[in-house]
Amino acid sequence: MTYCMGLLVKEGLVMMADTRTNAGIDNISTFRKLRVFGEDGKRIVAIASAGSLSTTQALINRLHEGVTLPGCLEPEFVETAPSMFRVAQIIGEAMVGAKKDIETTIQKQEGVEIGVTLLVGGSIDGRAPRLFLIYGEGNFIECGMDTPYFQIGELKYGKPILDRMLDYRTPLPKAMKLGLLSMNSTMRSNLSVGLPIDMLVVRPGQSVAAITRIGEQDAYYHDLGDRWSKALAAALENIPLPAYAIPGGCDSATLPAEAASATVPGKP
Repeated sequence: MTYCMGLLVKEGLVMMADTRTNAGIDNISTFRKLRVFGEDGKRIVAIASAGSLSTTQALINRLHEGVTLPGCLEPEFVETAPSMFRVAQIIGEAMVGAKKDIETTIQKQEGVEIGVTLLVGGSIDGRAPRLFLIYGEGNFIECGMDTPYFQIGELKYGKPILDRMLDYRTPLPKAMKLGLLSMNSTMRSNLSVGLPIDMLVVRPGQSVAAITRIGEQDAYYHDLGDRWSKALAAALENIPLPAYAIPGGCDSATLPAEAASATVPGKP
């Protein structure tokens, strides 16, 4: 299992991915799931992957060799594509080809998972960053202002934080903090997601990314998790108890008739 996210706000793009892989409780290792293509000052393209590592590697190899799109005669490359939309098309086609190659190899085997989902984000020639979610079939959708983030992998534990607090106008440093909180919450609930975290930040007008690896010794990350836990506990204490949890605090006369007449099973 893995957890990757892309947060696209007005001030820029944040992409994060954990690095834990496992093939059982006694076979855990670290593997980079956030890969960066491009050239500083000209383009930055990041690919975050969730799913089969073999399919992902086959896809990356195809990108290095070039991908010929339907109706075209010459292979195209992520490093020379004219737009992020074209980048998404190239990667989607590479996905289709990689899956076909893997399927041919393992066609007689059952229960082998070859599916992959990708997040592709970046900027070309200093244009505003864009973010795409590419499905296993090679088709894709683009992130927009209404829902300014995408997640892949183990997304359910970190989603509520983003739903409640992130919007398109969120300042970029705050978006980074929310992303780390989303990661931290996921790791607290699922041991198959783990450190280190790879984080990439791209700002509009720049084709240079800030790339950071957050590991076990990162003091800020651990302090962030501790403060969040304490803040949640304090917020819970400050919220009044529900009236129906306090003896005598809720009269049956104020309840709907069917609730007032209900009895506990086994009691009169």
